[in-house]
This record gives sequence, structure tokens and C-alpha cells, in this order.
Amino acid sequence: MKHALIAAVLGASTLLVSGGALAQAKPEVLVKQRQAAMTLQGKYFGPLNRMATGKAPFNKDSAVRNAGYLEVLSNMAWDGFNPSTKNSTAKTRALPAIYENEAKFKEYQNQFKTGASALHAAAKAGDEAAFKAAAGEIGKSCGGCHDDFREKR
Repeated sequence: MKHALIAAVLGASTLLVSGGALAQAKPEVLVKQRQAAMTLQGKYFGPLNRMATGKAPFNKDSAVRNAGYLEVLSNMAWDGFNPSTKNSTAKTRALPAIYENEAKFKEYQNQFKTGASALHAAAKAGDEAAFKAAAGEIGKSCGGCHDDFREKR
């Protein structure tokens, strides 16, 4: 009985470890996934930015919807910047500086996440002034990160 229990625990442990290894994506897949997340971030931030800069009128329903999606997306791209992608064959504009200055890159990520949460909260509250301020902070974090860590065209 004791040996059967030990065998069962070892078998389950082996499955968990091998399952984790199988779950690791190839670098090219990680690059594509992070690019997809960032494309969607741009899609949902675009209308929010137009409202924040006065190029479109503030619309609470639209702001809540888009800011909600942006808040979720603000958590998605970052695991795609795994160091294994540094030498990927996938076409990317990400600079190697991401992996040389991970603390600064992480700081931009956190600013974006915090800003997305604040933007969503302001949109739900219908607070246009707070909404505009939060959108401006997101713009700064995105712009700073792109300036420091993305290849210029």
C-alpha cells in the first residue's frame, strides 16, 4: 500500500513537471502572442485616446467597454517577452535593451497596468477629467517604453 502511494505521487509529479515543459511555447510563438496582445491594446486605446484628446466626444459606455478590454490586455503581453525570444527568428521591433534593463521595462509595464486600471475606474465613474488624466499617463508609459525598447521605423 505504501509503495503504491509513493508510486502514485511520483507519477503525478512526473505528469505535472512534464506538463509544464510541454506548456512552454516556442520563442516564435511567444513573439506572435505578445504582438497580438499589443495590437489589441492599440485597437482599444485608440478610441479612448481620441476621447481623451478631444478628437471624439466622451462616451461613457464606449469608454467603459474599451477601458475594460484594455485593462485585461494590460496583463497579457508581458510573458511574451521571455529571454528565449531575444534571438528568435520571428520579425520583431523589440530591442535587446529589454533584456539588458529589465527593471526599467518592468517599470513601464507596471505604469501601463496601473494606468489601465485607473482609466477603467474613471470611465465607470463617468469622471471625464480623471479619464483624461489616466489616458495621458498611459500614453506616457507606452511612449516611453516604445522610445526605449522598440526599434524605430
